[in-house]
Amino acid sequence: MRVDKYLWCIRYYKTRNIATQACKKGAVRVNDAPVKPSRDVYPGDNVTVRKNQISYTLKVLDLPKSRLGAKLVDMYRKDTTPKEAFEANDLLKYSKSYYRKKGVGRPTKKDRRQIDSYKDTEEE
Repeated sequence: MRVDKYLWCIRYYKTRNIATQACKKGAVRVNDAPVKPSRDVYPGDNVTVRKNQISYTLKVLDLPKSRLGAKLVDMYRKDTTPKEAFEANDLLKYSKSYYRKKGVGRPTKKDRRQIDSYKDTEEE
């Protein structure tokens, strides 16, 4: 089975086109080698998928005949993604929430004071 079709069947991508684009961009690796979308996947292969800044590591157990329901996915793959990958993503979320989003509006009084204090220390 093609790697893009496999990733679509086990619900890592919503459409086959998105899975194909991910393969072309180099976000998918089979046995630590970047692959084209047409590369065949066999049981026993290790597939690494880089999605949403997390590198998911999968072991192919079997090949499905068509797209699966979410409850049946574990019969066809084993997820061996380390916990550290998810923890790093949580830290990234916390760091992003500290900064204001672009276009939110004018700086608040607190923001303006921080900007002024930064400028004062820079001039000295």
